[in-house]
Amino acid sequence: MTEIIYEYDGSFEGFLSCVFESYLCKELPTAFSSGEELPSSLFPVRTVLTDPERAARVYRKVAKLSPEAADLLRRGFLTCLPEKELCLYRLTAKLLEQGPRFLRDLSDETLLPVLRAVRHLNGEVHQYKGFTRFSDLGGVLGGEIQPKNRVLPLLRRHFCDRYRNERFFLYDRTHHEALFYQEGKSLICPLDHFRMAPTDETEARYRLLWKRFYDTIAIRERENPRCRMTQMPKRYWGTMTEFQGESYFRPTAAPAGVSGSAAPAGIPAPGTPPAPGPSAPGSAP
Repeated sequence: MTEIIYEYDGSFEGFLSCVFESYLCKELPTAFSSGEELPSSLFPVRTVLTDPERAARVYRKVAKLSPEAADLLRRGFLTCLPEKELCLYRLTAKLLEQGPRFLRDLSDETLLPVLRAVRHLNGEVHQYKGFTRFSDLGGVLGGEIQPKNRVLPLLRRHFCDRYRNERFFLYDRTHHEALFYQEGKSLICPLDHFRMAPTDETEARYRLLWKRFYDTIAIRERENPRCRMTQMPKRYWGTMTEFQGESYFRPTAAPAGVSGSAAPAGIPAPGTPPAPGPSAPGSAP
């Protein structure tokens, strides 16, 4: 078989089109590229266009052999696994050649990396169901997260069901994409430039109330920082209201701060200050 590097659009359907192309042309991909710099290699590079019909044929074949493998393939594509396309290609090729029997061996060298990556993805999705914080920005709920994996497609149903009567957006700082929801319709789309809308005095008060509630229910005598970091890892703190600094509890739409008692200093996440980052306008749906 001819060894080659495939360049594609970065979508799941594009990856499945590459799988189809490899069997059609009897080629063995040694690497995949989706817009970033191509790996240094002596192998030829070929661009594969996304073909939904071919992608559907590959996915149907995988699902027919093993529904479990099909779900693993789809979720594996959302992970931050290094060279994930190559790992998923090897998994697909082995399934097509040997059948689903090897999926019972959890130590299989082809299966294990994907399985570990999907477990990490599932754990992160579960954490963000509880660690995501929204702000009221002129009648639109807005939030930001900074995950390692592409969790928005898996969080979509949870938040759309939870806030079905609201309008909201959730921005992924890592992958520069956002989930938008309004009137029963949702959409995930890329956003190159994103800035959170200014905070008004009402929202600043709500943030302060949440911080005071968090501090009030804490039992100082039973404080256990190590246990807290186990249950609530520090990498999530950068987007959580209760760990922000004093400026986070002041309105940014007006020069004056929130009236009343000063906001607490909070506990910012080490090395991950609440940077404005790319954010969404307050007029987002």
